[in-house]
Amino acid sequence: MTTVTLLHPGAMGAEVGAQARRAGARVLHVPTGRGSASVERARKAGLEAAESLGSAVAVSDLVLSVCPPHAAEDVAHEVLGHAFRGIYVEANAISPERALRIDGACRDRGIVMVDGSIIGAPPGADSAPRLYLSGDPEAVGRVAAVFEGTAVLARPLDAGVGAASALKMAFASFQKSARALAAVSHALATRHGVDAELTLEAESITSRILAEVDYLPSIAARAWRWAPEMEEIAATLRSTGLPPALAEASATVLRHWTADKDRFDLPLEEVLAHLHTPDDLD
Repeated sequence: MTTVTLLHPGAMGAEVGAQARRAGARVLHVPTGRGSASVERARKAGLEAAESLGSAVAVSDLVLSVCPPHAAEDVAHEVLGHAFRGIYVEANAISPERALRIDGACRDRGIVMVDGSIIGAPPGADSAPRLYLSGDPEAVGRVAAVFEGTAVLARPLDAGVGAASALKMAFASFQKSARALAAVSHALATRHGVDAELTLEAESITSRILAEVDYLPSIAARAWRWAPEMEEIAATLRSTGLPPALAEASATVLRHWTADKDRFDLPLEEVLAHLHTPDDLD
């Protein structure tokens, strides 16, 4: 039986731990210092309470870290301060650079780290999040095996530490920014009494923006017009007392493509490369 220490049983972590337990793993958590809500989530998920972090990791094959991103390094160093010789699975929404720092700390102590990222809602009857894994292939395979046949879909990547985290950053940069932008858009429409009309227009949208990569050259070709439009949107937001930062940032991004005016046949690789241009765009 594989023994896993889960840090910590939040809304996502507890359900991920429950899936591992149902697949046959022994899943521990450390209630010391945790809030009553976390302890109750762990109980409902069927996780086993350990006396301390040290006692948990000492008997664990894997430590699975699912915590708020700002705490990721502190959690890792806390684990590394104990007698742990298993695989450390860093499954938080962190930058590749932060993942590599944690990997370095693990290597210093002779521990293998697997870089992980979870995309999707907590596992359940109607939800099957993807757990992307990168790093040492053997270790990645051992982690993936813990979730075989569960509602957590383990997806190994043929890449080193940092790749899984980069995928999470790429996906979340769109998804979470889009949600924030939707809130600003609806606040603006509501302020001007056109919220019902905005919702009606939104319901007619059928595009899958993040998946439509072939459309990006068309955006670059029209960016010379779109950037000023975003500046007008920013001005409208400011006049309404709403945050203009997302619109201003969009204008900044679009200005990277100013020289691509009307170049609708520009290769996608070149379009994306122009976003890396360090020119002064102000």
